[in-house]
Amino acid sequence: MMRKSTVERSTNETSIRVSVNIDGNGVYDITTGIGFLDHMLEQVSRHSLIDIEVKADGDLHVDFHHTVEDSGIALGEAVSQALGDRKGIRRFGNVTSPMDETLSRISLDASNRPYLVWNVDMPTEKVGEMDTQLFREWFQAFGQAAGLTLHVENLYGTNSHHIVESCFKGLARALRQAFEIDPRRSTDVPSTKGVLGGSL
Repeated sequence: MMRKSTVERSTNETSIRVSVNIDGNGVYDITTGIGFLDHMLEQVSRHSLIDIEVKADGDLHVDFHHTVEDSGIALGEAVSQALGDRKGIRRFGNVTSPMDETLSRISLDASNRPYLVWNVDMPTEKVGEMDTQLFREWFQAFGQAAGLTLHVENLYGTNSHHIVESCFKGLARALRQAFEIDPRRSTDVPSTKGVLGGSL
């Protein structure tokens, strides 16, 4: 089973191409034009072991919002396509992610019923040149497109860089847990309904 996908997304605001290999080795080639976002997506690849390629050309002369949001959408769509019917996956991931003085908790369900709970407060308005409010936008876009019920909480921390990075690294490890094939039910959809998604 080849869990790979490529997505191309073009609007008047951005042009993005994303490729993923769920069963990769954490190899990445990422260029969004936003240095800190590149760094965070590299963390996602490295710690999830998902191979990720992202090439984004966005209207950065306006601001970073469109590129951040659309890169999340495109990556989420690629992940969802690569997962297919989601047979055999463990489905759930739960990680407590420390970084220096910071501790964050990321819990997710690859349920194909997207929902985001974001309990993260940033001490500063920017990390580098990136507005800290845009990180919620990326998680919202990615989780929605990937079909994830996603809970992201920063339990404590004082450094915005550390808080953001602990969230992305925790997301990566939770994705690795959830997307791993369970050898005890490798051909079954992990739901009593027989399908993931739709109504409760």
